[in-house]
Amino acid sequence: MSHADYQGCSEYLQLTRRQFMAAAGGTALAATAPAWLPRVALADDFCSSRDVLVYIFLRGGADGLSLCAPIGESEYYLRRPTLAIPQPDSGHPMAAIDLDGFFGFPRVFEPLMPAYQAGHLLVIHACGINDTSRSHFDMQRFAEVGKPADITLGTGWIGRHLASAPPFQPGSILRGVGINYGLQQVMVGGPKTTSVPKPEQYGLAGDVATLAARKAVVQQMYAGAGEPLHTSAITSQQTIDLLNSIDFSGYQPAGGAVYPTSTLGLSLRSTAALIKADVGVEAIAVDNLNSWDTHVSQGSIQGGMANSMATLASALAAFHADIYAGNGRNVTIIVQTEFGRRLQENGGLGTDHGHGGVMFLIGGNITGGRVLSHWPGLQPEQLFEGLDLAVTIDYRDVLAEIVQHRLGNPNLAFVFPDYTPKFEGVTAQCQTTAGDMNCDGAVTVDDVAPFAGALLDRDKQQAESPGCDVMRADVNADGEINGRDVQQFTNKILGM
Repeated sequence: MSHADYQGCSEYLQLTRRQFMAAAGGTALAATAPAWLPRVALADDFCSSRDVLVYIFLRGGADGLSLCAPIGESEYYLRRPTLAIPQPDSGHPMAAIDLDGFFGFPRVFEPLMPAYQAGHLLVIHACGINDTSRSHFDMQRFAEVGKPADITLGTGWIGRHLASAPPFQPGSILRGVGINYGLQQVMVGGPKTTSVPKPEQYGLAGDVATLAARKAVVQQMYAGAGEPLHTSAITSQQTIDLLNSIDFSGYQPAGGAVYPTSTLGLSLRSTAALIKADVGVEAIAVDNLNSWDTHVSQGSIQGGMANSMATLASALAAFHADIYAGNGRNVTIIVQTEFGRRLQENGGLGTDHGHGGVMFLIGGNITGGRVLSHWPGLQPEQLFEGLDLAVTIDYRDVLAEIVQHRLGNPNLAFVFPDYTPKFEGVTAQCQTTAGDMNCDGAVTVDDVAPFAGALLDRDKQQAESPGCDVMRADVNADGEINGRDVQQFTNKILGM
């Protein structure tokens, strides 16, 4: 069976067909701010700008044992005689890239090595949620709402984060975007959040010559409508106008980035354009549907999954190069899936639904360049229910740390109800030296002159103060010294 012929299990196919209808209902829910919001509070130790969050979901249950292979486990090669990623010293042209002597990337992940070597890419292995379900529907829902087995919870964890944190920009009309035909569950509940399948084509369809007249008719239709319909209609038109002001089609990536023409590549290109437009968007969700439900003819080395992994790697590598060429906003990227795959390959040269899996974090404030795992082992007695990689890190431990340390939101009991997270050290320490331009241990008016010097001529300022790193002027930690650092520098002086 070729990659083009491959189809996932019947549940996965049904789920992808009905996601639009289910998610579309969530779009309306996100349009109004509900009454159950907690009091907004910022973390006491917050000292750099909040990151924009990009959340990528690999729908279908991506095989973590191929995404990051345990090359030091003999049982892996015993149980997967045809699907295991070849060991680095095997001489195979698709041999694994050795990461630390125990874990290795598939060869098609080579485009991600610059991010990994820069310390921006963190791999988290044997992670998930400890629920016995192997249903796509259940486990996708549990991951996105941030709580297993609770049918009463209708909002997503990102939606609740946005609902319990103040906006980046006061008065912003768009805070969350789901690049999809229906709003992803994870975003539901977020104020000023909507789904936008193709940002470059968002708006009223039809003849451009009659656009103004049709917009006027729509405004007239809803002028006398009651709430929340009236406000929702106005906000929708404002969102259309905002997105139409961004030149998505003419966007020029930075850092030599070349985005692939895959759906994921184009979505991340639009995501980068949206972030760099700096219009107040704080969270963007992107779905990746590339044949991750690999029951038959998985093709981890060559074939379907290898192609999917190559597509993922090229899109992420381009986005990383583009964003970290300097953009004015810190960005954290989360790549997640609902579950991993079974250890034992099946008779159809594929793998069935499993348990523990892999997630990736990418960002300048992520403690990357490593694989984080409390590895449970692959011997029969070490497997979950004797079949699957066990879960030793709960997704929510990772997500909660990002929410608090990188998104500046301490309301974890609200974002992840009925769960007490244990942080795993996935985020970098706060940049406490930012703004201290004379290296005296404090940010005061004495730092104003050297800060201004760094803004005007970084090299000259460094030469005048060789003992104090000029990059302390990069107060928002985005790799650039520019006007975006001024407000935060001023706040530090004022003790805000």
